[in-house]
Amino acid sequence: MVRTIIAEALKRSDFGAEVLVKGWVRTRRGNKTVSFIALNDGSCIHNIQVVVDNEKFGEEYLKPITTGACIAVRGNLVESMGKGQAVEIHATAIEIYGTADPESYPLQKKGHTLEFLREIAHLRPRTNTFGAVFRMRHHMAMAIHRFFHERGFFYFHTPILTASDCEGAGQMFQVTTMNLYDLKKDETGSIDYSRDFFGKQTSLTVSGQLEGELAAMAMGSIYTFGPTFRAENSNTPRHLAEFWMIEPEVAFYEIEENMQLAQDFIQYCVRWALDNCQDDLKFLSEMYDKELIDRLNFVVNNDFQRLTYTEGIKILEEAVAGGVKFEFPVGWGTDLQSEHERYLVEQHFKKPVILTDYPKEIKSFYMKQNDDGKTVRAMDVLFPKIGEIIGGSQREEDYAKLQRRADEMGVPTKDIWWYLETRKFGTAPHSGFGLGFERLLLFVTGMSNIRDVIPFPRTPNNAEF
Repeated sequence: MVRTIIAEALKRSDFGAEVLVKGWVRTRRGNKTVSFIALNDGSCIHNIQVVVDNEKFGEEYLKPITTGACIAVRGNLVESMGKGQAVEIHATAIEIYGTADPESYPLQKKGHTLEFLREIAHLRPRTNTFGAVFRMRHHMAMAIHRFFHERGFFYFHTPILTASDCEGAGQMFQVTTMNLYDLKKDETGSIDYSRDFFGKQTSLTVSGQLEGELAAMAMGSIYTFGPTFRAENSNTPRHLAEFWMIEPEVAFYEIEENMQLAQDFIQYCVRWALDNCQDDLKFLSEMYDKELIDRLNFVVNNDFQRLTYTEGIKILEEAVAGGVKFEFPVGWGTDLQSEHERYLVEQHFKKPVILTDYPKEIKSFYMKQNDDGKTVRAMDVLFPKIGEIIGGSQREEDYAKLQRRADEMGVPTKDIWWYLETRKFGTAPHSGFGLGFERLLLFVTGMSNIRDVIPFPRTPNNAEF
């Protein structure tokens, strides 16, 4: 008999039909004559109730069916008289696949802190919270691919192993096959990477942007979606050492078109969540963030406020003069902190904000310089509760300006010669941005810690599982 997933079984109304469901026991309760098993297979937030005639199966057979056990149930679909459920299954046969000792199984029917669940990340997908979060993670990935595919973008795969540092910050994880206990050095005292697998110093990528730009200059519109890595010693609720990035790059786009693409993209993803994840959103809203669904609807239904960095700084300085206290100082030329970004979004404009035209000193070498000589055509999309959720820019297409800026910021030409060369052969205006997938998930799930929206978080001093 073909298995029916519980999400589908709960929608059926052909009462009397025989069905086969399989899953993990959430709870078992009852009395001497009848047992009620709440069964969940991960296909949805809801359990299906299995009604068991104890006399038919025998107490000894049913005894191992405790919270966490895995079973298969064959039975008849019956209209439920119980509250909160339309159907239930009256069991005719039960097969026990695996038991779970009640003394040692950590997910008993009680409240568990999110901190505790991170310690058992191999089991936390079985909880309602993480089942909901990881189903939504899937749906957001589907929305991303659908959005770009429908608009003629091509999914382009950029390397994870790289010899170039896109951001120029040096916060990269090195990759080597050399014996770390016996590293050979050259006459200058530097490590001799000629003996290494790739013959040069190699790292895990911090971004697929540079390679994505090359593809855009041949294919028009592309996007990347893959893992990226930052060796940044940040123990905060907003940072991971390994995370996923979505990075579209578009030939012939200038900054205004880039801003519109970012707004359209994120509104599409949020709308997808509202349309396709209603049960999970309702659960997460009730459990963690009562304002979640209202906030998602607000983002979908409002244009994003657009203003320059200089205008944003002026608003923040006026706020400080008016008595608002920030932990970090505000002034032209400083990089905005999350508290500043959230003030603009949550207190001043009360809507998402796109900031543009940042000082060139606090932005990367590849961003197009404005005529004022001080700012670049950068853009950051700022969201409530999150702060920056998207960072992007119009890219510098002028070879001489790009070469000069790379030299000023200490980016070695030998590592990016291929990137510079595209500016020599048919250069054109182009733009793009990066969205941290987990930042998006924080927003759409209402979770407060980024470690709770990725299955196995990688953070300083933590590489478990």
